[in-house]
Amino acid sequence: MSATPTDVKFDALPDPRRPGVGVVKSSVWRMGTPERQRAAVEAIAEAWGSRDWPDVGLLSYSVYTGTDGDALLHYSQWRSEAAYQDFFRRFRDGRNAEIDAAVPGIERVGLHSYELYRSGGPQPGDPRTPGCIVIVDVEFEGPDPDRQRAWVDAVFEALDTDPDLPPGGISAHFHASLDGTRVLNYAEWESEQAHIDALAAGSNGVGSKTPQWARVHDHPGVTGGGVTRYLPALTVTPAS
Repeated sequence: MSATPTDVKFDALPDPRRPGVGVVKSSVWRMGTPERQRAAVEAIAEAWGSRDWPDVGLLSYSVYTGTDGDALLHYSQWRSEAAYQDFFRRFRDGRNAEIDAAVPGIERVGLHSYELYRSGGPQPGDPRTPGCIVIVDVEFEGPDPDRQRAWVDAVFEALDTDPDLPPGGISAHFHASLDGTRVLNYAEWESEQAHIDALAAGSNGVGSKTPQWARVHDHPGVTGGGVTRYLPALTVTPAS
């Protein structure tokens, strides 16, 4: 069987609803400066693009640059956890060694495993292209899959009943961690400024001051979280 080349597309985004995804891996690299962010993206593109696609069940791998000038977000879609473990054993070290040689001192933090639970938007016929990805991390006090999903369901109720949603949001894709302790909202926005404006206009986050949003913010068991804005850097997939 012939090897499959790797297709590297800069500024491209994955499809969070892609069929066949069994597990999503998300992690952050701390780079320190925008210059190191850019250098790492270039090194990732070279390390992946110069090698054949690791045909072990990886569907896509995407990288995003944090608008804070520090973070790199990694978001990869896999057919299964076994596929990721196979990649980890056979292919990960060579790529990371090449990247580390090009950009020493990368701090790798927070690898988590998720499954997509619910998605909202875009609306049919919406022509907008996401220019910014907003990652909302929510942490809970111990594993409880029912609580994860109840919180996400509460967000959808708040969205559905909000009388004045900000115009810049395109879609939101809520991922529940496999260990039952976290939720990751991968939200697509028109632009970084659209999200900044939405936060400035909202009473607590991007939502209106409604009882439904109050239940989201005061949900039992939520212990922390954060919001980070990212710009698309690259997505790699097997060449078609």
